[in-house]
Amino acid sequence: MELATLERLNACRQARIAAVLVTDLGGGRASVVAEGDQIDGALGEAVATAFRSGRSGVIEADGGRYFLNVHLPPAAIVIIGAVHISQVLAQMAALAGFDVRIIDPRTAFATPERFAGIDLTADWPVDVLKDKPLDAYTALVAVTHDPKIDDFPIAEALRRSCFYVGALGSRKTHASRLDRLKAEGFADEALGRINGPIGLHIGAASPAEIAVAILAQIIEALRSRDVVSPKGDMR
Repeated sequence: MELATLERLNACRQARIAAVLVTDLGGGRASVVAEGDQIDGALGEAVATAFRSGRSGVIEADGGRYFLNVHLPPAAIVIIGAVHISQVLAQMAALAGFDVRIIDPRTAFATPERFAGIDLTADWPVDVLKDKPLDAYTALVAVTHDPKIDDFPIAEALRRSCFYVGALGSRKTHASRLDRLKAEGFADEALGRINGPIGLHIGAASPAEIAVAILAQIIEALRSRDVVSPKGDMR
């Protein structure tokens, strides 16, 4: 592998940008494709599929054979709110391979006893996310029902192009949330990315069932996301 190729691959990994090392098995030449790069033809389709699945392997495309070595940043879930749903969701998400963080300024909820082994911060999201910002490989789940806590991280998730944004609440609550965000300048296209009410529609009732619905929706979003034209702020 040429030094420039290795340097670009390492730069992508350090910046949490998904990349595929594409090696032409006929000639041995290797190149790095970062998520969002435009590649035409069957090879481009195969690379896009690899970005979604995270699976490396040999493919045949456009008259050649290639090995696709996929390097995806570890997908993360940031949960705003240390509530009952969060207790179950954090455990299931960790088992599914996600890095999990919980943020809640309410110290009565955000206690180590309730979230043993989970990255938990009892502080305001506006302060926490300055030091550990969201990115395109992060899912944002807001479940406090409190606009003073939820609204900033939801807006930040849209700005940072998180692959999933979900917020707990009734349709009336969500409509009010959209009005507030629209007043901040967010366009309808951006607001349409917020999953509210949150989770797949499976008739979930208990906190555990709601957590299942949320995690399933997150996985669906991760595996079906747009890897060709990443969405920006759209304000």
